[in-house]
Amino acid sequence: MISITEDIPVPSPPERVWEVISDPSAVVSCIGGAELGPSHDDGSFDGTLAIRFGGLRVKFAARVSLDLDEAAHEGRLTARGADGQGATRFSAGAAFRVVEGDTPGTSRVFCDGEIKLNGKLAKLIESGAGMVVSRMTKEFTDQLVQRCAPTAEPREDASPESLTADSPAPAVAATVERVEAPDVGARPVPPRPSGLFARLRAWWAGRRSRRPGRQQSQPQATGPSENTSGEALGQGGRR
Repeated sequence: MISITEDIPVPSPPERVWEVISDPSAVVSCIGGAELGPSHDDGSFDGTLAIRFGGLRVKFAARVSLDLDEAAHEGRLTARGADGQGATRFSAGAAFRVVEGDTPGTSRVFCDGEIKLNGKLAKLIESGAGMVVSRMTKEFTDQLVQRCAPTAEPREDASPESLTADSPAPAVAATVERVEAPDVGARPVPPRPSGLFARLRAWWAGRRSRRPGRQQSQPQATGPSENTSGEALGQGGRR
């Protein structure tokens, strides 16, 4: 039989510690090698735990029941199961409670329990149980302290209250100011011409090309070519 008696100090209020210690999924996350399985109609649930005893690694599967007393911050856990090969069976029971610590805002977690083993590996496991329990208790304590630690409060300049609909974020506000209040002394940028302006310019250029002065200049440009052609024809006739 393996006996367990632990007194774990936690630098967090009892309410917060009880919130974590009474949640099976949170407790399992604090135990290395433990996994939580499906739950059953009677409130029990399946779980597995892999433990290393020297060079031997044994994985146990169990059905776990948890009874909680919310007002007293007390609970009791019972479990029954066997290793993967069915060579070793076990039954376990443990009572735990959360009380206020020596200083305000701290807690203490007391746990008393025992584990009974039957089968081929019982003596081997019991011989190394003291070292294994000590290692697992330290790992569990470290994880529990981290889980119960208060979360960091958000910065004042990034708090949701400071980002309301009436007061946009600083970057957005700066953008709005630049759009609504441009620099008066700045040189305005001329608008880019649209399709309508292009058509007007084409129409105006056509009117200028059809003026009388331009029409009279056209025969002068074509006259020499006609005379030259006539001379060429005349020379051809003389030949």
